[in-house]
Amino acid sequence: MVKHPWLPNSPREIKEEMLKRIGVNDVAELFRDIPDKACVRNWDNLKIGLGRPLSEIEVRRFVDERLSRNRVFKNPPPFLGAGAWPHYVPAVVKYIVSRGEFLTAYTPYQAEASYGLMQALFEYQSLMAELLEMEVVNASMYDWGSALAEAILMAMRILRKTGKVLVPSTMNPFHKKVLETYTWPKDIIIEEVKHDLDKGTMDLEDLKNKLSGGDVIAVYIENPSFLGFIEENAKDIGEITHDHKAIYIIGIDPLSLGLLEAPGNLEADIAIGEGQPLGLGLNYGGPYLGIFATRFKMKYVRQMPGRIIGLTTTIDGKQRAFSMILQTREQHIRREKATSNICTNEALCAVAAAVYLALLGKEGIRKLGELIYYRSHYAAYKLSKINGIVAPRYNADFFKEFVVDFNNTGLEYSIIHEELLKKGIHGGLYLKPYFPWLGESALYCVTELHTKQDIDLLAKALKEIVSRR
Repeated sequence: MVKHPWLPNSPREIKEEMLKRIGVNDVAELFRDIPDKACVRNWDNLKIGLGRPLSEIEVRRFVDERLSRNRVFKNPPPFLGAGAWPHYVPAVVKYIVSRGEFLTAYTPYQAEASYGLMQALFEYQSLMAELLEMEVVNASMYDWGSALAEAILMAMRILRKTGKVLVPSTMNPFHKKVLETYTWPKDIIIEEVKHDLDKGTMDLEDLKNKLSGGDVIAVYIENPSFLGFIEENAKDIGEITHDHKAIYIIGIDPLSLGLLEAPGNLEADIAIGEGQPLGLGLNYGGPYLGIFATRFKMKYVRQMPGRIIGLTTTIDGKQRAFSMILQTREQHIRREKATSNICTNEALCAVAAAVYLALLGKEGIRKLGELIYYRSHYAAYKLSKINGIVAPRYNADFFKEFVVDFNNTGLEYSIIHEELLKKGIHGGLYLKPYFPWLGESALYCVTELHTKQDIDLLAKALKEIVSRR
């Protein structure tokens, strides 16, 4: 029985015994869900590496050569958002989160050794609670999508029933996929509410009709929406939702709250969102930070997933102390009683967000919101002057992102996008695969990183492309 030095289960006898125990005849049965075309049958023909070991210098050259093929869009920055937006990350944010006590810290299990980290997370919770106008915030969600799914499961636990969840027909399609994955085993039905094809806002009559059955556990909206427009009926939607005894959930872009009404003031029971704009950068798609907050009702707080850091005092009352409270996750209590199986606390991302918010302050986040608002509206104005282009697609007001309609240009947007790339410009997200009724349309994003010159360059390029049709 020859053992591999690093694979203790490598001997054939051990493998056969393991397969026998789980009732499988062949290892191949364990991979039957993988399409045959994705499976490697002949290992002898599998080409791995470059045929010989490489020195560190050779590896560096090889990797640098491969990386040099990538297109990097800095001037102008990409006009692509759709849930991961280009924003400026202040140098102080990068510096602080690079400090060893934050960079290497994970979960503050040993409180006596983790006061600094717990204080940082407590400050994050406090800043976010003030921004959202919500009382209780955690620091545990991976991203907006996971926060949404956890919010729906939380609503189900609060009401002690399963049923329908109403979502806008314009919601983020990527978040919807995550929601479907999380809720499928719980027999939760996800149903879309119609929207006004002109304004883009949710259809209140359709919402009332879908709520009338009494089987809805939660209503979810995005404000701003995935398509950028501001949901003008947000407060009315909340009142209608509560009239039907359902949980009201609002998803937000935190930078919009420098201008828009906070979810707490819109009567949201649960507020979620994406912390990526708060000093995290794009990071090749992650890690990000799922924002999660709720009202201070014990039946809500006790069903909240993740961790909450609390502020207390020492026994003699002379010093303040931080501790983890209501740790409703599977590592701290019986697994069957856990509210969530999320095992992280997104500590580093939360610290970055806290530094970012503290740096901007109340006035700073308002001014940043205004800057983004005005630049995105300037971009829509410039594009609207191009023959065949409608910008924005909806008549509702918008923040940061807006739909650009290319249906009258006679060109497919995929062609327009390729032409923009040839000019060194990364355009917006092609929307037809996700929202067929929009046809040849794209979602464009403009932030504080996009200068007037960047926007003018985009408008000039698009005008040249569509005029050649």
